[in-house]
Amino acid sequence: MLEQVVDYWWLTKEAVSGMGLWPWGRRGPSGFGSASTAEEVTAGVDASHLTAIVTGATNGIGKETARVLALRGAEVIIPARTMESGLKVKESLAEQVPSSKLHVMEMDLSSLSSVRNFAQSFNSSYERLNILINNAGIMACPYQLSEDGIELQFATNHVGHFLLTSLLLDKMKSTARETGVQGRIINVSSVAHKRSDGTCFDLKKLNDKDRYRPFIAYSHSKLANILHANELSRRFQEEGCNLTANSLHPGVIFTNIIRYVAGNSSALLSVLSPVANLVLKNVPQGAATNCYLALHPDLKDVSAKYFADCNEATPTKVARDAELAKKLWLFSEELVGTNVGINEASGPE
Repeated sequence: MLEQVVDYWWLTKEAVSGMGLWPWGRRGPSGFGSASTAEEVTAGVDASHLTAIVTGATNGIGKETARVLALRGAEVIIPARTMESGLKVKESLAEQVPSSKLHVMEMDLSSLSSVRNFAQSFNSSYERLNILINNAGIMACPYQLSEDGIELQFATNHVGHFLLTSLLLDKMKSTARETGVQGRIINVSSVAHKRSDGTCFDLKKLNDKDRYRPFIAYSHSKLANILHANELSRRFQEEGCNLTANSLHPGVIFTNIIRYVAGNSSALLSVLSPVANLVLKNVPQGAATNCYLALHPDLKDVSAKYFADCNEATPTKVARDAELAKKLWLFSEELVGTNVGINEASGPE
């Protein structure tokens, strides 16, 4: 319990210190800041010609992201672990946005076979994909391996998204080529990536139960999210395809994801909640950077960048290591059991 409290306190401290130049009420160069909401940063945007997938859209900032994209006219696909949970979210969002174009498809991000089934179904059912928001995640859960034998946080937060992205690249490239509209891939990372030193991309280390620390394992997966986006961007540029890839820290939001940090303790949550409400973001604010990167016209041709509070920010030196990003890519290919290089996965332009 003590370790969980320390980890939560570190997150809260980073949330406050991370306000830096843009504390509440102040805005950065983009014109937005930490208090901006997802609706505010997308005001006036017409997304009626766009199709988006938002993982983790059944709750928290993912659900708000899906709602705002739908509000702006986008067709939004919601992957859900069960159709029942997804359809409940769709019904809820449809009540708020009666004109919404929402679709639910089954996918368990921690299962490589489930991700493959989803991608195959999506690719055969939909002609276009403009936006992929890799938002889903779990945080600081007890030690567990996925059905594919990978530490669960790394499997869910990075490996599932790595495979999903790779299997959808052909669709995104063809959409961008046929429509002339630049495709956007957005990886939701976290300030927690600062706790990873980048020496973790080895299955024996990741799966070592004796050395497992829940929050550090989460940090490894969040570092991977940034490196993945950076390497995607490098490969896009090398190939000359009309796609961008960026990553972001959404802010620290007191949502369901923090349940493991709080140790599933209602007593601890009751103590933390008042503090959280004073210094942390609410859900509409937490979804703002997602929506900004997905829809704002100023992000055209912006790639391999890391954002916080809807402004470009600087991740750690390790997160900017191009060689480490390449190493992670190769490691991820080994984990998914196939070569998913850009050319191999997507075919020639």
